[in-house]
Amino acid sequence: MKLAKSSLNHLAAVILVNSFLTGCASIGHEFPANRVSTIRIGETTQHDIYTTFGAPWRTGLENGMKTWTYADYHYSLFSEGSAEDLVVKFDRQGVVASFVFNTSKRSK
Repeated sequence: MKLAKSSLNHLAAVILVNSFLTGCASIGHEFPANRVSTIRIGETTQHDIYTTFGAPWRTGLENGMKTWTYADYHYSLFSEGSAEDLVVKFDRQGVVASFVFNTSKRSK
């Protein structure tokens, strides 16, 4: 058990040093942001969202409704970072009640 803890400490140190040297950090995971336009309030199901976007990065509740959050954040000390997030709120039947998509990426 002591070896496993030592290995984990070593891995954490390597990640910390790498983040310090590169000045970069990422949170969440990539998702197909170009597919957000396919979401239809009152029509798209929880299964449809899972099929299109995969497993959510975070889940939660808001006013009794299940929420799924997809996020892809990249921070950098030496260049412009980027952020995209999608929060989908489902009604009790598992159908999209509302969603919000935000991005810092500029459209071309």
